[in-house]
Order: sequence, then C-alpha cells, then structure tokens
Amino acid sequence: MIDTAGTTCNAAEAAINDGALSVMAIATHPVLSGPAIERLEKSSIKKIVVCDTIQINEKNKIDKLEIVSVANVFGESIKRIVDGTSLSSMFK
Repeated sequence: MIDTAGTTCNAAEAAINDGALSVMAIATHPVLSGPAIERLEKSSIKKIVVCDTIQINEKNKIDKLEIVSVANVFGESIKRIVDGTSLSSMFK
C-alpha cells in the first residue's frame, strides 16, 4: 500500500544511496493521500506499478504511474467460489 508515500520514497532514496541504478515501486493499494503524488513525482523512483483496487483521481495519474487491472482475477475468483471450483488452478 502506498498512502502518503513517505516510506516508499525514503526506501527508494536509501536504495539509490546504496548503489541501486534505478528503483521501481510496486503496491497493491494506491491510497495516495496527502503529499503522496508530489513526493512520488519528485522521487528517484522511475516507475510505480499499482493495482486498480482503489479508484485513482485523474489528477493523480502521473507519468510514472502504471495501473494494472485486477478485475478479471477478482471476477474469476468470485465465479469459482460460487461454482465450487478450484481457485488454486487459476495460478498454475
């Protein structure tokens, strides 16, 4: 989860300071509250990949942000639960 992005940006800076050539952040839930967008834009993070588990305002869709849909996985999971079929076989 990325909420205010303080921890995410600090971790990225620490990685760069320790010799990382680039940093990519990946999170399931993009809360992106308060100063998050400003921090992420100014950070050394090259790309931020998040799921669409929380709706993101258009103004928060910065160039570094890539949104991956989980709709198909959630839909198929619900269908399998209702049908009583295997969930684990989805991931093989």
